[in-house]
Amino acid sequence: MFEPRLSIVLATLLLAPAAQAQDADAALRTAIEAAERGLPAPALADSHPARRWVEMATLRRDIDALPAAQAQAFLSRYRGEAVAEVFRDAWLRALLKREDWSGLRAAWSPSVSSVALRCAELDARHRTGAADAQWTRDAQDMWRSSGKSLPDACDPVFVALAARGGLGDELRWERIELAAAEWEPGVMRVAARGLPPEQLAQANDYAAFVQAPHARATGWPRTARSRLVASHGLAKFAKADPLAAEARLSAIADALGFGEEERGRVLYQAALWTVASYLPDSARLLALVPDSAYDERLHEWRVREALARSDWRAALAALQKMGAEQRGNSRWQWFEARMRELTGDRAGAQALYAQVATSADFHGFLAADRLQQPYALCPWMPDWTPTQKAAVAADPAIVRAMALQRADRSGWAVREWNDALSRFDDAQRRIAVEVAQDHGWFDRGVFGLGKAPGELRLYTLRFPIHHADVIQREAKKNGLDPAWIAAEIRAESTFNPRARSPADARGLMQVLPGTGAAVARRLGLPWSGAESLYDPETNIVIGTAYLREKEQMYGKPYVAIAAYNAGPTPTSRWLSQRPTMDPDLWIETISYKETREYIARILAFSVIYDWRMYGVATPVSDRMLGIAGSPRRRFACPAAS
Repeated sequence: MFEPRLSIVLATLLLAPAAQAQDADAALRTAIEAAERGLPAPALADSHPARRWVEMATLRRDIDALPAAQAQAFLSRYRGEAVAEVFRDAWLRALLKREDWSGLRAAWSPSVSSVALRCAELDARHRTGAADAQWTRDAQDMWRSSGKSLPDACDPVFVALAARGGLGDELRWERIELAAAEWEPGVMRVAARGLPPEQLAQANDYAAFVQAPHARATGWPRTARSRLVASHGLAKFAKADPLAAEARLSAIADALGFGEEERGRVLYQAALWTVASYLPDSARLLALVPDSAYDERLHEWRVREALARSDWRAALAALQKMGAEQRGNSRWQWFEARMRELTGDRAGAQALYAQVATSADFHGFLAADRLQQPYALCPWMPDWTPTQKAAVAADPAIVRAMALQRADRSGWAVREWNDALSRFDDAQRRIAVEVAQDHGWFDRGVFGLGKAPGELRLYTLRFPIHHADVIQREAKKNGLDPAWIAAEIRAESTFNPRARSPADARGLMQVLPGTGAAVARRLGLPWSGAESLYDPETNIVIGTAYLREKEQMYGKPYVAIAAYNAGPTPTSRWLSQRPTMDPDLWIETISYKETREYIARILAFSVIYDWRMYGVATPVSDRMLGIAGSPRRRFACPAAS
């Protein structure tokens, strides 16, 4: 049900001049900031779509002294809405701090997902005399829910559970085994408290082994539990010192009766952390891992290890050991085709290239270049009606989400967005992505699509174009491809000018403040501090110039892309290790997963942006080498050809 007043407000906002809309956004931003600081601010109209969030901010500011009746009234008034759930989380934490157990139970909702709060609710039930049989089952489920450390709020629950006789020896051992599998010796020791003395001593020795393997393990009981703990302890050790773990494996395995599973667990880690750095023992350790211990990750590394040695037959053999689904991925089909070609099987290679070329991704585009054929692209163009779009745009949660996003409250906006999508069908969800883009919220095309068949073909929604004039201007000024710049922005920030990474990279092209200041100085531009990187034009100017510097430094765009993502030190190391390797092989043998995928993503996105801007594309094989002037590649949908 739409709120009538809200629909009227929406219609007014949609029809308002730009200046009026900006005033409304500024008023909301000011009101929220004032509410959080306890400062006076012009009140928003009762009909304002996001007014309830200002009210929530006001209540949350003084939540430690907030009367329970006022909090409960707010929760009741907005029951079922995102704003109530955001407030509920803060209110429950305040009640826990007050030790108001009855109040906490009154405000509780089963939708609360926080483990700390779920433990607080269990504690509240116990303290208010509601610790019945169901409470015992719930507390036991919490105990066995993870092998990792649980929040402090869970401690009194487990103390009460033990006092009620609900934390028996087997349950303690269950958590000890979970903790061993998570490589958490501290959790093992805590879980062991309360065991009989002999069992406690054994549990503590198990924990000591997981922390640092010792020779006493050869004298442990020859049981499944000892084998589990010892194999996980050696696996943890193998991550830090693969060869030392391998050396210790034989004696412990013989003493405890390791089977293939336990041996495989240790050898898997030894091989993985050796091959991830391409150390000399990589091939030998990979060969020791039993087939049953291989997963997709290790299969990939076995291929990369052979590629790094330019052993094409070994790489082909590794590819052929993959499962059918993994081997059928366009990336691995491409490399199987390459290995067949390099080992003389041209016909087999051509057949595989033809399969790969039907994929609209980096390796599919490479295969199309190989075959000199159009790029495979089957775009699904949005076909909803204005009436359908207006109905989605008028959903109260969507209205609030858009207002909050424009007011730079993206966390709250996402809560409203998720609330709306929980009620939408697939068609409405797709329309909501376009509505979000109309409001400058472009990353919804990443987070809101891909849940139903065919949605990845909604390229106009998944690959927005914004600030096109600045991108074109700066690309031309720096002698770069505009589609490359657009692809960088799409990959780095999805056109969110306020994006900020944990490393403090900022803005559209995720420029670090130090880098921004240095590039601005080299360009002779005024620099007004890190905040200026949130200005889209400033960010594109600096980010594009920095990308040009990387290209000039390394000579090839694909290497410049690696350096833009990983930095100069690892990039120089990879170049020194494999200086003459073909670009596709060099990219795949990069040791950082993020950088491998980043380069492929940027190059594929560049093709999509060429399609969006020009309808034809620079061949990706030329683009990654910086070769200009080749005939542009056309696009065709394989199903329609």
